[in-house]
Amino acid sequence: MSLPSADTPLYNHPLPYIEQWLKEQGCQQDENQLHCWRVQRPKWKAELLLDVEQIIVRYISAGENGQDIQRAFKYSLSRQDIEQAVFSGP
Repeated sequence: MSLPSADTPLYNHPLPYIEQWLKEQGCQQDENQLHCWRVQRPKWKAELLLDVEQIIVRYISAGENGQDIQRAFKYSLSRQDIEQAVFSGP
């Protein structure tokens, strides 16, 4: 399965392709909540939620005083833009 080009908006990616892309980024899908994905990097960890109109990213304990930082990215953004924004960390 070959992903569309990186500059293609994410809403033009079929769901199996989005799931493949998340796996390639090191994300693991929650077995009970299939719309929820988790990723861990050396300096941060996050939860990604595939919502109806956007991807919601919650960086766990990444803010001041250990608070979570939450961001949302519309599916109209390209896969490349979302990848750079999400996986560069909080």
